[in-house]
Amino acid sequence: MMVTGGAKRIGAAIAHAFGAAGWHVVIHYGQSTAQAEALEAQLSSAEIVSCDLSDGQAAVAMVERLAARLKDWRVLINCAGVFDLDTAEALDEHTFDKTMQINAGTPALLAQAFLRHAQARGGRRLIHVTDQKLLNPNPDFFSYTMSKHALAATIPMLSMARTRAEDRIYGIAPGAILASHDQTEAETEVSHRMNLLGRKTSPQDIADTALFLADGWVASGQTVYVDSGQHLLAQERDVLFLARQ
Repeated sequence: MMVTGGAKRIGAAIAHAFGAAGWHVVIHYGQSTAQAEALEAQLSSAEIVSCDLSDGQAAVAMVERLAARLKDWRVLINCAGVFDLDTAEALDEHTFDKTMQINAGTPALLAQAFLRHAQARGGRRLIHVTDQKLLNPNPDFFSYTMSKHALAATIPMLSMARTRAEDRIYGIAPGAILASHDQTEAETEVSHRMNLLGRKTSPQDIADTALFLADGWVASGQTVYVDSGQHLLAQERDVLFLARQ
């Protein structure tokens, strides 16, 4: 399996979980060389690969090279992303261009290349990591939220277009998981409990869901929300700012 953004944060948790379950893990990273190498050393079967996801064609070439030598590549998880602040009142064009490419455009290209070239015994699994903001949007992180909506739109479309019935295309939509942007630890503790269950959702919850989807046969085109019910609440601002009020 391969996970983009696999050297840090949620991506690293996913890599750990698959490694512990006996999978060979391809850890993609951008600039986090030291973290990627350290994680590779911790897993019994792993390798690292670097690519700047702002370059869609370089990302496609990366998948083609991997597919040419990986004889049983069952899972691709698009987890890498950027989370920069702009708002519904003031879209930042640079933020928009970068975010849409890295969070939506390149993952779509990676998905298409994976489905064209990867060979696997049994069905392949493509998993996009999106966000609970799909059902619970607010005006903050405007470009980021648009990018996750764009990425989510590819899930049913790719599912409908797949040529192998045994393949599955899924989404995992997390809520607030780890400290983000400029959050303090105290703010993180408050904001991450702003959900129906009043509990913190962990990176391991996301990793466990990815493992379930990789091994299971849930109908293709589905998105699983892993957010302790955050998407069921109407939040007028990002929880980062709600925790500061």
